[in-house]
Amino acid sequence: MSTTTLSRAQTPSFADLGLPANLCAVLAANGIAAPFPIQTATLPDSLAGRDVLGRGRTGSGKTLAFGLPLVARTAGRRATAGRPLALVLVPTRELAQQVTAALEPYARAARLRCVTVVGGLSLQRQADALRAGAEIVVATPGRLNDLVNRGACRLDQVTLAVLDEADQMADMGFLPQVTMILRQVAPGGQRMLFSATLDRGVDRLVRDFLSNPVSHQVDPGTATVTAMSHHLFHVSAADKPATAAAIAARDGRVIMFIGTKHRADRLARQLLAAGVRAAALHGGKSQGQRNRILEQFRSGQVTALVATDVAARGIHIDDLDLVLNVDPPADHKDYLHRGGRTARAGATGVVATLVLPEQRRDVDRLFAAARIRPQSARVGPVDAELTRVTGARTPSGVPVTLAAPPARPTAQTAAGSGGARRPARRPGGRRRPAGSASRSGTAGRVVPQR
Repeated sequence: MSTTTLSRAQTPSFADLGLPANLCAVLAANGIAAPFPIQTATLPDSLAGRDVLGRGRTGSGKTLAFGLPLVARTAGRRATAGRPLALVLVPTRELAQQVTAALEPYARAARLRCVTVVGGLSLQRQADALRAGAEIVVATPGRLNDLVNRGACRLDQVTLAVLDEADQMADMGFLPQVTMILRQVAPGGQRMLFSATLDRGVDRLVRDFLSNPVSHQVDPGTATVTAMSHHLFHVSAADKPATAAAIAARDGRVIMFIGTKHRADRLARQLLAAGVRAAALHGGKSQGQRNRILEQFRSGQVTALVATDVAARGIHIDDLDLVLNVDPPADHKDYLHRGGRTARAGATGVVATLVLPEQRRDVDRLFAAARIRPQSARVGPVDAELTRVTGARTPSGVPVTLAAPPARPTAQTAAGSGGARRPARRPGGRRRPAGSASRSGTAGRVVPQR
């Protein structure tokens, strides 16, 4: 396996890298003038049909790094009912929808049909969408296996398969299902695997399913994003709720990560009562609710999104400059992926973490593993340093009532939540997302590179 580590040399154009003219035109129309380093490195090999192993941090442009060659190499072919030609496997529903939204403009230009296969929607509608024919399927592993087992989908015509965020799939226990899927795709096809790390079984996937891959690395798996600043705010237990509320009341949006869905709901209610436009996002909500809450956050109707780790991967929000860890994450990988919601695509951002006295030792170990040296300060709810870093201010105290987000007339919301499975509980009590399928409700929306 040959390896390339990228440098900031002069960047060629997409056309220079061999991308077809019709796709270059769509990139230009979407305001994407030059490739990111991971795209510069991988596109010549992936367009040539080679197996590719890409390693890089979140927000480095991996989606188009695999998506553009996937479209280019599938163009001109037509899928028969229930037999897709190209497959992208991802760990979460939100990431599947983000990937589909990013690829839709290029797929349309190449006259290719995309279907998104994610959890929380009608199994029958998903089966019907696949039987109607789609060249490209973006899927979470669990429901794709369900549909294969029901005979609604066969993978023997898939000649190009991508694993995105493979380390997250390993962390969530999906590798046995991923292995079953990859054993069913057409032998001798092209494989691309993108992952921040190669631990927890990802290295075995590389050995078993990639043939002499070319490896390209943007940053080490534990690298911090240089455009981020990292801050620890040491608070007392008594001051923590008011400190979180002051940060939530800032002039601008913030994602606030918290440990459990029940505490996320409670904090969102407390923030609404304090005058902050807040909403909770977690795995206990239906997929339709999650989609609509994210749309409210994107539009600014919600300014404080209180999320569990369900949102730590796959959520792309334009111009988000602050992530707050109300509860410190379990490990350094979770920290990096939470923080990766800001400082995307070359932008800057702040990642702040509230630390109670009894959490200090664990948090110090977390940052040592992440190879990050944060700035630390002891703060209270009204503190000049807190305001300087986060824009914190005293909430208005006038309770806010948010209008229920309207159901959008998309295939996604039309599918409803019938047929959704209760996610399986993993050891330790955490749930894994159910995999399931549907057409994306974001078709046709132009989104920036991820």
